[in-house]
Amino acid sequence: MNIPAPDPKSVTGKPLPIDEKVDVLVVGGGPAGLEAAIGAAARGLGVLLVDENPIPFTTMGDDVPLHFGQGIAANARNRNAMMEAFIASEPRIEEAFEAGVDVRLGTACWGLYANGPTLGWMPGLVAGLADGERSVLVQARHVILACGRRDMGLGFPGWEKPGVLGATAALNLAMRYGAFGPRKVVILGSNTEALATAIALREAGVTIAAIVEQAPEPVGDEDLLASLREGGTDILTGHVVREATGRDAVEAAMVARLDENGRPTGDERAIACDGIVLAVGTTPVVDLLDAAGGKVSFQAGRGGYAPVLDADQRTSIAHVHAVGDCAGIWPAKTRDRTIAEAEAARAVAALGQVATGNKSEHPPAPAYDIGDYRLAWVRASVIEARAEFHVCQCEEVTAREILEVRPPRYLDWRDERRNDRSLSALLGEGPPNPDQVKRLTRAGMGPCQGRRCREQVAGLLALGAAQPLSAIPLAGYRAPVRPMPLAMTAPMPEAPGQAEHWDTWFGMHAQWVPFWEAPERYTVASNDATGPVASE
Repeated sequence: MNIPAPDPKSVTGKPLPIDEKVDVLVVGGGPAGLEAAIGAAARGLGVLLVDENPIPFTTMGDDVPLHFGQGIAANARNRNAMMEAFIASEPRIEEAFEAGVDVRLGTACWGLYANGPTLGWMPGLVAGLADGERSVLVQARHVILACGRRDMGLGFPGWEKPGVLGATAALNLAMRYGAFGPRKVVILGSNTEALATAIALREAGVTIAAIVEQAPEPVGDEDLLASLREGGTDILTGHVVREATGRDAVEAAMVARLDENGRPTGDERAIACDGIVLAVGTTPVVDLLDAAGGKVSFQAGRGGYAPVLDADQRTSIAHVHAVGDCAGIWPAKTRDRTIAEAEAARAVAALGQVATGNKSEHPPAPAYDIGDYRLAWVRASVIEARAEFHVCQCEEVTAREILEVRPPRYLDWRDERRNDRSLSALLGEGPPNPDQVKRLTRAGMGPCQGRRCREQVAGLLALGAAQPLSAIPLAGYRAPVRPMPLAMTAPMPEAPGQAEHWDTWFGMHAQWVPFWEAPERYTVASNDATGPVASE
């Protein structure tokens, strides 16, 4: 059998510039990540734990990795103070140090790569890490993802104003950094996560003016609800925010009652506040796993799209486990951190063991249909909005432009000869795919990488196509899953064999003319693009 010689111009087989090798890489320094790191170190394994907190102030301004909504107090600019506050907020960070864990804070994992159909030449599990100054590649025998959760965005006129932010971001700012700006807030949503956020913010000295819920009755924990009522918080069921008003930031939330069909009525009132917290839904952070090719599926009991796991928290990628909120979110887990820590302990116990094939246990079924609940919020707040606004703030795309799959406005496209602008006519039969819409409209392609609009776009497509939310595919993730300056990638070394053919890889026939071949009088018009490139 003749085996063809490898293509010398391909990156396949070229050595990667691996900077470090570790036994276990843990991504995330919350309860689950710390339990995993400390437990793995106790087994004598070399452990590297990375957490992107404290987030740089400028990155927070881009709403990465959470929707901070410019609700950040001025002390967040002090990097050293933020670092000290973050460490003080979680005593087990010091315990991890003492256990011999290599803890690196302020370090984001921007990519995870594993052997697969298109990456069979990888040396193993490889992660890209960046700390703001440099980017490195780390090879690990095992990876434990403990990446946490983020919030579903929800738009309405004025939601771009400073002070409209996600619940998870609000909690981090208030409880970890002491840098939560608003002093009086309205919270959207009444699920257990929303109510727990309200209680925590109240304990941090924030006034909870009202809980606004579009459903006829609250859907969260009764004890938490009772505590908020006793504290003087208005519980407004069957209501929706019509607009965030204010000159330069949020000064009031205009709320309206919904009729029996879920449409806002003219019965409106203003609630004075300087913050609006979006807490209508939380979702596991699956960006690293999805970009690496791991299996995820819509699991209502786990908060939406979540990893497909076995009984030992294994994902579909060999030697990669998922624990904590990124493995699934449900009310009991939100209130009791020991559930996430137990997941981490199972993952550590299974390191190096043969998979049993046992499926993971299903968490308790949610008390309400989260798909219908989230669609009801999108319908009442976005579809029934009193005026158009940008669902995708980064690329300035409205709900109408998403549903009609309009090309980006910067193309100045005016051809309206098509009579049928329905999703099925434009995208074909079957559930519409958010990736199609993203490429055609640019919704979700901005600096925040869709963190504010991803779930809203899925909800709009489900409503537009009369499909359940669970039928809408997950919009794909790609590395880097965190914004990175190009300058940070430049210092990464290349093997000589990799650099030899770089011009060929970039397909630069028409652009690249070696300086030793350039004529004395060279113009683009006279460039001959038919000949071989330099490395050939």
